[in-house]
Amino acid sequence: MASITLEDIGKIYPDGTRAVGQVNLEIRDGEFLVLVGPSGCGKSTVLRMIAGLEDITEGKMSIGDTVVNDVPPKDRDIAMVFQNYALYPHMSVRDNMAFGLKLRKMPKDEIKRRVDEAAETLEITELMERKPKALSGGQRQRVAMGRAIVREPKAFLMDEPLSNLDAKLRVQMRTELSRLHHRLGTTTVYVTHDQIEAMTLGHRVAVMRPVSTKRPYNLQQVAIPTELFNNPVNLFVAGFIGSPAMNMVYGVLNEEGDSVTASFGGHTITVDQAAVDAHPGIENHFGVEIVIGIRPSAFEDARVTTGVADRTIHVTTDVNELLGSESYVHFYLDSPPVVTPDILELLADTGQTAASLGDQNRFTARVSPDVAVPDRSEVDLVIDTRKLHFFDIESGDKIGVVAEYETDL
Repeated sequence: MASITLEDIGKIYPDGTRAVGQVNLEIRDGEFLVLVGPSGCGKSTVLRMIAGLEDITEGKMSIGDTVVNDVPPKDRDIAMVFQNYALYPHMSVRDNMAFGLKLRKMPKDEIKRRVDEAAETLEITELMERKPKALSGGQRQRVAMGRAIVREPKAFLMDEPLSNLDAKLRVQMRTELSRLHHRLGTTTVYVTHDQIEAMTLGHRVAVMRPVSTKRPYNLQQVAIPTELFNNPVNLFVAGFIGSPAMNMVYGVLNEEGDSVTASFGGHTITVDQAAVDAHPGIENHFGVEIVIGIRPSAFEDARVTTGVADRTIHVTTDVNELLGSESYVHFYLDSPPVVTPDILELLADTGQTAASLGDQNRFTARVSPDVAVPDRSEVDLVIDTRKLHFFDIESGDKIGVVAEYETDL
């Protein structure tokens, strides 16, 4: 096993297009680190640079104590698992798993030991003589994993390995991947666009976003999953992490006696002191427009939580989604949708303005399924104001939080 260190890593293609900018990241020995972000954010490019499949344009990369910028892929002692299983259709499972070791002219008894141990770990021993066409998607994925495991590499690199599986099998394979990592303890870098995958698998998660001319860097925040959810450093991370996404609305904070109130979309609520303390310097933003973030999980039906009029809003529901263990209530506020820096860039690229988004903001609240909330009905919703998030409109940064991974070239 080994740590992997990226120091100011960048990738610029010959035509001048920048895909990756200023990635500084230390992947610890034995860690399961997930790179997550939307399409085009550079996560697969970073993975391919670690593998040696993409040249590094800027910066320095080390695996263990060795700088590997100019080391060919075969000498980096890493194993990759791709979205495409890439199994040889004419070979048995055993031969597929052993093929790479045979190319290295490893002794037969050592090949057999490694293949048998990997098969037992992955619980595919009874499949060893089958051909890939006789396997299910999940079984093929296990074989692809086994082919990587037998290498006994310093690190595993996984590029969206579960994306070809159906939803139920993906959940099962996520659990199996976590269990496998606990057994092997090998440094693993995993790429996905699915934030649920990222949150459930990663010891730490690195959130990335596409570069732009104004922001030529990708990495936004690296933290454990709960930290990303509870303390996002900016609007991008806040909107990307969490399902359903965080609700965002323009609002104003004011000091009223010993209390702080938040006014937004025709409602005014009292802010809990814990939320004020979590945003150092928030007093400098009193009386000016900011972005207020409210997670769907911060809501509850007032019929369940009573006696909190100072943090209750009265709304008319649009649609109610009953999922059994929870219920999602959708409603609108008379406030324009928040235009984050990313949305503003997209609008500019298409020649649109913020006005084209309309003058109503769609909100989602997660409430108890025990209390029926009919569509198009009036309901009082209580907000847990300890969990409010406040962001600066101009920068998109969370107030009082330094965006550690944002630097200028």
